Amino acid sequence: MKALSPILIFLALYLGLSLVSGDFYSMPILVAFLIASIWAIATTRSVDVEERLRIFSRGAGNPSMLMMVWIFVLAGAFAATAKEMGAVEQTVNMTLSFLPGDMLLAALFIASCIVSLSVGTSVGTIVALTPIASGVAAQTGFYLPVIVAAVAGGAYFGDNLSFISDTTIIATRSMGCRLKDKFRVNSLIVTPAALLCIVIYVVLGYGMSATRELPDVEWLKVIPYVVVLVTAIAGMNVMMVLLVGIALTGAIGIIDGSYGLFGWFGAMNRGIVDMGELILITMMAGGMMEIIRFNGGFKWLIDRLTRRVTDKRGAELSIGAMVMAADFCTANNTVAIITVGGLANDIATRFGVDKRKAASLLDTFSCMTQGLLPYGAQVLIASSLSGVSPLQIVPYLIYPLFMGLSAIACIFLRLPRRFS
Repeated sequence: MKALSPILIFLALYLGLSLVSGDFYSMPILVAFLIASIWAIATTRSVDVEERLRIFSRGAGNPSMLMMVWIFVLAGAFAATAKEMGAVEQTVNMTLSFLPGDMLLAALFIASCIVSLSVGTSVGTIVALTPIASGVAAQTGFYLPVIVAAVAGGAYFGDNLSFISDTTIIATRSMGCRLKDKFRVNSLIVTPAALLCIVIYVVLGYGMSATRELPDVEWLKVIPYVVVLVTAIAGMNVMMVLLVGIALTGAIGIIDGSYGLFGWFGAMNRGIVDMGELILITMMAGGMMEIIRFNGGFKWLIDRLTRRVTDKRGAELSIGAMVMAADFCTANNTVAIITVGGLANDIATRFGVDKRKAASLLDTFSCMTQGLLPYGAQVLIASSLSGVSPLQIVPYLIYPLFMGLSAIACIFLRLPRRFS
C-alpha cells in the first residue's frame, strides 16, 4: 500500500485542495505532480538516490510517453497556426451553417465517435475536434466544458472499438482472439451506452443556436481541418496528419495574407510553448508511475483484486478491476492493458471466461477509467486546447461513465448471452 502513496498524495493535493478552495485553478497540476514525484523518490528505500532518479527518468522517457510528447508538440503547432489564420472560426461557421442548432451537441459527439473509430486514437480525435467545439461554444453561448466533454467522451468510442486502436490490438493479442470477434462482442456491450448519450445530448442541446448571424464561410480556410479529418479517417498516422495540417495552415495563411512566413513560424512556436506544461506533466507522471511499479504498487493491487475470485462473474469483475487499477496508476490505458493483460488471460482461462468477452472487458474498463481521469493525457490535452480546467470537464464525461456501467451490467446479467 505504501508504494501507492504518491498517487494518494497527488489526488489529495490536486483534487482535494481544489474542492476545498472551490477554485479548480488554485492548485496547479504540475506542482501537485512535482510534490508527489518527490515523495515517490524519497520514500523508495531499496536503492540509492542516483538509482531512484534513474528509474524515474526511465519512466519519464519511455517510448509511450515520448510518443505522446511528440504528438503534443505537433498538436500545439497545428492548433495555433490554424487559429492564427482563421481556420477555427471558419470551420465553426461551416458547422453551424450545416447543422440544426438543436442537434449541434449530439452532432459533435457523433462526429467524435466516427472520427475516433476511423483513426483509432482518442488523442488524435480530440486534437482535431476540440478547437471546433470551443468555437461552437463561443458562437452559441453554450457551456464550454459540456461541449468539450462531448468531444472528449466520443473519442473513447473509437479508442475502444477501432480495429487500428492500440488498446484493441493489445487486448486481443493478450487474449489470443481475433480483432473482428472482439469488435462484435465489444460493440454489443458499448452501443447501448453510445445511443443513450446521443439521446441525452439531443435533450441537453435543445434550443442551442448561434448568438449572432453567421457571416459567409471562407472555404479556403476550412481546408486544413477538412484535410486533417479526412486523412485521419483514412488511417494516416496521427503525427503525419498533424504535419500535413501544419503545412496547409502555413501555405493558405501566407497565400491569403493572414500572416507571413515568420508569422507562421511565430504561431507554431507559441503553440508548442503553450504545450510545455502538458509535456512536463506527461513526463513527470510517467516517472512517478515507474517508481510505483518498481516499489511493487501494481503487484500489490493485482494480488488484492484477484485473491477471492471463484466464478466467471467474479473473474470478469476482477479483469475489469485490475485494468482500472493499473490505468488509475499509469494514466495510460495502453500501458494498463499491457501491464495486466497476461494475468487477465490466465484468469479467463482458469474460470472459463470467453476470451472475446475478456478482451472486450479489458479494453472497455481501461477506456472508461482513462476517460474519467483528470490527469489522463486525453483530458489534459482537451483542457489545454480549450482553456478549461480538467476538473470542469470530467463531471460531464458521460460516455466513459456509461460504457463502464454498461460493461458492469453485462457482467451481472451475463450478456451478450452467446459469449457469457
